[in-house]
Amino acid sequence: MSLIRVLGMDPSLSNWGLAGGLYDTDTGALHIKGLDLVTPVFPTGKQVRQNSKDLERAHQLAQGIKLAVQDAEAIFVEVPVGSQSARAMASYGICVGVLGALRANGTPFFEVTPTEVKLATVGKKTASKAQIIDRAMTQHPGDFWPMQTKKGQRTVIAGKAEHMADAIGAIEAGINTPQFQQTVSFIKAA
Repeated sequence: MSLIRVLGMDPSLSNWGLAGGLYDTDTGALHIKGLDLVTPVFPTGKQVRQNSKDLERAHQLAQGIKLAVQDAEAIFVEVPVGSQSARAMASYGICVGVLGALRANGTPFFEVTPTEVKLATVGKKTASKAQIIDRAMTQHPGDFWPMQTKKGQRTVIAGKAEHMADAIGAIEAGINTPQFQQTVSFIKAA
């Protein structure tokens, strides 16, 4: 065993970030092969109740995640923490619910915290989203980053890229956890 297919996830109700790649257990190198977002689409308007919209988002997220995890041998998730508003708390609940359903269906994953992601990527607990995006784009360049052209300048779409960068960070934080390192040691010894 040298290469492991890894998947990183940054849960979000609107843009669930995904990063897929290969981790070399011999060299410790991480090669990101693709980035994606699961972005639910739902009906709008006053005729649709908020709880119906939330249920449809959860359904679409669960379907997208189910497809994303199929080929992964190790999955790392930046598990969200609480929030300060009622709407943000609803988003948190839906994301945690989708993760719980993933586990209930037999898909294990390694959990990391937002602080662990910041430390693994930028090296400080107070890292900004912009710093995490810049670092991820520098370390893992590719044409998979969401870009836009404004006034003749190509710039990254930060609202989407932040979730992709955090998904990469989830892998980077996760491969350093004692749980993952123990798993790798056990597999190598077998």
